[in-house]
Amino acid sequence: MSQLFHECGLAAVYHLPGREVSPLCPEQGPEEVSRLVPRMLLDIQNRGQLSAGMTAFSTRRNQLLSTYKEVGGVSEVFRMNHRGKFESLMKEFTGRAAIGHVRYATCGAEDNSYAQPFERQHLQKHKWFSFGFNGQLANYRELRDELLTDDDNHLARDNDTEIILHCIGRELSGDGRPPLVDVLRNIARRFDGAYNLVFLNALGDMFVARDPLGIRPLCYAKEGPLFAAASESVALLNLGFAAESIKSMLPGQAAIITDGRLEMHTFARSPRRAHCFFEWIYFANVASTMDGRSVYLSRKRLGEEMARLETLPIDADTTIVPVPDTSKAAADAMAYKLKVPSLEGLIRNRYSGRTFIEGGVNRKQKAEAKYTPLREVLEGKRVLLVEDSIVRSTTMKVLLKRIREMGRAREIHVRVACPPIIAPCFYGIDMSTIDELFAPPFLVDGQLTEAAQAAMAARLGADSVRYLPVESICRAVGFDSDQLCQACITGEYPTPAGQELYQVALRNAGQAEGGRTYELRTT
Repeated sequence: MSQLFHECGLAAVYHLPGREVSPLCPEQGPEEVSRLVPRMLLDIQNRGQLSAGMTAFSTRRNQLLSTYKEVGGVSEVFRMNHRGKFESLMKEFTGRAAIGHVRYATCGAEDNSYAQPFERQHLQKHKWFSFGFNGQLANYRELRDELLTDDDNHLARDNDTEIILHCIGRELSGDGRPPLVDVLRNIARRFDGAYNLVFLNALGDMFVARDPLGIRPLCYAKEGPLFAAASESVALLNLGFAAESIKSMLPGQAAIITDGRLEMHTFARSPRRAHCFFEWIYFANVASTMDGRSVYLSRKRLGEEMARLETLPIDADTTIVPVPDTSKAAADAMAYKLKVPSLEGLIRNRYSGRTFIEGGVNRKQKAEAKYTPLREVLEGKRVLLVEDSIVRSTTMKVLLKRIREMGRAREIHVRVACPPIIAPCFYGIDMSTIDELFAPPFLVDGQLTEAAQAAMAARLGADSVRYLPVESICRAVGFDSDQLCQACITGEYPTPAGQELYQVALRNAGQAEGGRTYELRTT
């Protein structure tokens, strides 16, 4: 594992009842609103390329809920490059309401059975439902063991999505039809971690919910009869929603549509906010705005922070080079402040995919195929190579080697627009053990010293390495530290299960057990 995996992405659309037709809807009308989902998923493809899928609701067919999902990118899964095949799929999976999902795997296998949405069929319409999940339950093992204490129970998949499936199913069991807000309240009492959810049942009821800490982003908008939600605002903006109508779901809040009526509900108390800072500096689409904070401007401010702290002498041969693509905003801002050029010394192969959300294990070869150094830009230069983060370091080592050998750079100084990653994530990013991280072995009593950075540079093959301090993150994103989850750079987790798993990770560090922390022994 050389690069950072991302969490998943969600989308939902609903044409509410009434004669009014939304100008944002397809020409075919309200019953074709489901065809908006692939477009939305394409805009949040950065959140997962392993699989994509959607569930559509329609009373015009016997299959009230119809789910389509496959392994692959959005364009590939929905055949978007073949008009005839795409239209055929859209006609088959038509509906006035739909949910969608793009996935990478924090846990579970890389096959179609793990692709989302997950659908659970039932004779009773309110118990027949489909849902998609973005995040990760930190108390996954506890919930799994609880379910399996009964010998009659069985889990077919090794992931927390199936746990959520059974928890929702349990809340819907019985003769009554519980309000969806009560379903959310009850599962929220049991869940610890990040869990954004989109849900659709065979009655046409829907909910879109964000966990009480708001760890992962979730946005929504309503104009006329059209309601839509997505993990990132860019998906809504590109549908045609006005920017001022797009809002971030509050932590512990859900948009619930029952019997065609949309209402906003608070289903869980929000003791604090713990937005994942990595969304702004690395994960999210640069065109997105989440919780009132622009991704682009946050990255720009990170670059300004790096410029403010830079001590390297600047001369005519100094050039700043971003690692494409998420580092470009920071690199450009740093270059502007330092009055040096920011040039594309690394050219990314646009058709190679993003290594951090792809499956497979040979990321060294993928990194070699992904970036081509430009000798015309790099030769003889003192290069400040700007990267948004270093997690496992394999890709960085490959880049530095290629810049020296193929680009013939005179010096390479790595500048990281993030503090060192020192602790695992248990909320939806696949870095769950300490041993897989690059930085921890170099720190002295947890502190980043000049000697530590020099040792890192030697290990990577760079002339120097400089990280941003932790306090730079709050200044760049625009939130106080108690409103962000910075566990991977501080070791301070916002939930009890996260804190417990970190202690497990510390105990297991250096033991070479393999596997993710939440799959290892806890005693």
